[in-house]
Amino acid sequence: MKILITSDWYLPAVNGVVTSITNLRQALEQQGHEVRILTLSGDSKTQIAGGVYAIGSVYAGLVYPGARLRAAAVGAVVRELTAWKPDVVHSQCEFSTFPLAKRIARAAGAPLLHTYHTVYEDYTHYFSPSRRWGRWLAKGFSCMVLYQTDRVIAPTEKVRELLADYGIARPVSVLPTGIELSQFSARPAPGWLAAERARLGIPPQNKILLYVGRLAKEKNVDELLKCRARMGDAPATLLLVGGGPQQAELAETAARLGLLENHAVVFAGMVPPAQVAACYHLGDVFLSASTSETQGLTYIEALAAGLPLVCRADACLAGVLKNGDNGFQYQTRAELDTFLAALLADATLCGAMARRAAASAETFSATRFAARAAALYRTALAEKTEFVSPTAKGGALWLKV
Repeated sequence: MKILITSDWYLPAVNGVVTSITNLRQALEQQGHEVRILTLSGDSKTQIAGGVYAIGSVYAGLVYPGARLRAAAVGAVVRELTAWKPDVVHSQCEFSTFPLAKRIARAAGAPLLHTYHTVYEDYTHYFSPSRRWGRWLAKGFSCMVLYQTDRVIAPTEKVRELLADYGIARPVSVLPTGIELSQFSARPAPGWLAAERARLGIPPQNKILLYVGRLAKEKNVDELLKCRARMGDAPATLLLVGGGPQQAELAETAARLGLLENHAVVFAGMVPPAQVAACYHLGDVFLSASTSETQGLTYIEALAAGLPLVCRADACLAGVLKNGDNGFQYQTRAELDTFLAALLADATLCGAMARRAAASAETFSATRFAARAAALYRTALAEKTEFVSPTAKGGALWLKV
């Protein structure tokens, strides 16, 4: 099949959407499909190379950190991709590239599928002073976009249930994102772990509680800082890998709690993408307090690296974190403290959970992800959406699936 994937985010950006797209593209191509990408460039110039069509854009960080908006003419790119005649168009973002995905799909007679990656209700603090109004806007916007698609993909059952609550009148399939497991299971080069610990100033005797991700309000990282503060002088370091808009605020909180002394908390900052997989092997336990994830790829990456998970209970963890098997889900501060204490005190328990964590990651291989995506594409092709003109039904626009 010829598959066009569209997204406002792509390499060299690093986030869950980009990870999902790059893993999907690579695995689909390995299975014999032809894949092209339509995205935004990092500047005002449109660039085309290696099957990637990057349209000139401008920075829109006031809307969302790192966001960009389309700014260049698109006619030539749209014509070229339409002439390529993709069998399927798979949209991954709701903003600048979505109208182009719809335009190309309709012109090429291809079904339009869309993966709903972001639960906008959890991001109302970026665009609305009122959470109530923010949720209303998020629902309205989501319905407006998804109504224009032929099929919707939800990364988890949590997202499918949300869309059902929204009343989305489109077929919704659950398709968890897959990862390249070997990238995260492979141990770093000899000596790297010790050298990195020394560089970060982490005492050799300390266990490492690892968080990997954005330092932003919706990730609830301050809960992790308070947890580490309750542990007192325990030989454990909370290692935060990643950056984001809340980094300075979190550093101030850590200083106020006395956590920067003796390296109880270490801010590693952003690391090169090529080193992220190795960073997981620094940890003894993976820790997260977020409830804003649609799937949480860092959870799966941590499992692949053999890390037990300790995460705030959330519907996105269904099928990922098996409580008491490859980690723990907590609901209260007391549960968080108890689970961490048990893992840090009992090497046998931690080791057994680590082995089960690595085994459980096999469900989320990139190969399986691509095969399931291709099956959905074939289903969408078989269902070929029939578009009826406004004049055909009394001036109303409608889609028959």
